[in-house]
Amino acid sequence: MNARQPNPDSPARSDHDRYLANTHEVINQPPALQDYNLFDQDLALQEAARREGADGSTPALREFGALAGAACTIDLGFRANQHKPVFNSHDRFGHRIDEVDFHPAYHQLMTIAMEHGLHSSPWTHPGQGAHVARAAKYYMHSQVEAAHGCPITMTFAAIPSIRNQPDLARDWEQRILANSYDPRNVPDGQKASVTIGMAMTEKQGGSDVRANTTRAYPVGTEGPGQAYELVGHKWFVSAPMCDAFLVLAQSRGGLSCFLMPRWRPDGSKNPWQIQRLKNKMGNVANASSEAELRGALAWMVGEEGRGVPTIIDMVAMTRFDCMIGSAAGMRQAIAQASHHCRHRSAFGARLSEQPLMQNVLADLALESEAALAYTMRIARALDNQDQDHERLLTRLATPVGKYWICKRTPNHAYEAMECIGGSGVMEDCIMPRLFRESPVNAIWEGSGNVQCLDTLRALQKEPETLDVFFQEAAEARGADRRFDQFLTQLQQDFGDTGDIQYRARNLVDRMALAMQASLLLRHSDPAVADAFCASRLQSNGGLNYGNLPSGTDAAAIIKRATPVVG
Repeated sequence: MNARQPNPDSPARSDHDRYLANTHEVINQPPALQDYNLFDQDLALQEAARREGADGSTPALREFGALAGAACTIDLGFRANQHKPVFNSHDRFGHRIDEVDFHPAYHQLMTIAMEHGLHSSPWTHPGQGAHVARAAKYYMHSQVEAAHGCPITMTFAAIPSIRNQPDLARDWEQRILANSYDPRNVPDGQKASVTIGMAMTEKQGGSDVRANTTRAYPVGTEGPGQAYELVGHKWFVSAPMCDAFLVLAQSRGGLSCFLMPRWRPDGSKNPWQIQRLKNKMGNVANASSEAELRGALAWMVGEEGRGVPTIIDMVAMTRFDCMIGSAAGMRQAIAQASHHCRHRSAFGARLSEQPLMQNVLADLALESEAALAYTMRIARALDNQDQDHERLLTRLATPVGKYWICKRTPNHAYEAMECIGGSGVMEDCIMPRLFRESPVNAIWEGSGNVQCLDTLRALQKEPETLDVFFQEAAEARGADRRFDQFLTQLQQDFGDTGDIQYRARNLVDRMALAMQASLLLRHSDPAVADAFCASRLQSNGGLNYGNLPSGTDAAAIIKRATPVVG
């Protein structure tokens, strides 16, 4: 006997099907943080740009902020990281090409950066606010995708070093500063725009570049501006598709700096050969490589035997960009966390309104704003290098800031991820990428110990840098008792030079905190400055984020940092 079949037209069956198809309604989830203006939604950035001299650039910064916050731009960052670069040593006919293939999204991000002058604007349009405006744009662009910033930074930073050799600068500078992007693997003579990389470290030395063994052999006449052939290796060549590289090698007169192009002037392949790409935990959209130099043609830049002083002009600028990049990572992290908590409810209330979460969010916001304030102050100093105070401040405050800001970023990224919870660990969220990226700037361009030693070197060579640093910080004296006591003790501790290298990290830590506190006391919202001094300059028993003392106006701090979207 056949079983009775249900009538598909019956009302009960229709309701039943509907219940099966619709298991739940998606509620209590935040909207995507996209299609918003990164400049308009960042009060601290607006204030810093105006304060440090880039007020006239506000329309351009607002326009760039809209571009950086557009959903299609944000998507480029995800796609560039989902598809790692691929190295091809030879073409299908067996010719050596040393070519790295990138996803088109990477090239689109490079195009945005170069068309907006992130590699060039302070050199092509120097003056009041030039470095500040460029730093503000780079700060916003790095929040979208940080890895491709490596060749942008190196191209930007190469100009001061290349200008040590005027004849080479005449040949290269116009193309370096062109606001266009040409990724083709062709001789630089066929390009209107080029990118510049850097190759310093070797297996046996790492940061100790004076241990380099790569040799430079003169082709003819020796000396600055002359042609040499380089034989040796480089352990870390980031962005190997750049059109030329500043390289350190041993000539007869000692360690010297050279400009090494990918191609020879006759159009033949220059024999420097990529061995493999680095398998990095982060920074994956950008290629980094190991290379061997087999008689690679290069031209000496600057004085023979003074390669480190020549290339250090480039390194100083890349370290500054590390500060921008890490500050940008913090900003994106607190933006994501505060946006999530503004929309998400748990245990009967919005997360952003719950006291313990407020403590964590406000603490993360403090760290982010302090990093930005410090970075933008150095940008103003770069705009005024003709003034002794600004030049000396740059010399000392750059390694201090690079050390501190970059080192604070990894734990900041993790805490922001924890605010979001399980969704923050998923790869379709930006937080895993921010976390993987977070240690990079602290290690590249000189790790923490190297920055501390460079700080001590500055004090030894130019003792007046310390006087200028304390003069700058002391502009906030009288604004907060805790700050005054902290600064006085720090100055006293510099009076004792015994075992100063052993104590260097402690001293540099406190130098960074003193400068950040000074800037916030002078320029930020009183709630921000008060909380920073209370939590950073006084010991309250907690080392992790979320240890702000009672009485902190956490709600005001969070409101200041939260992008309002949706």
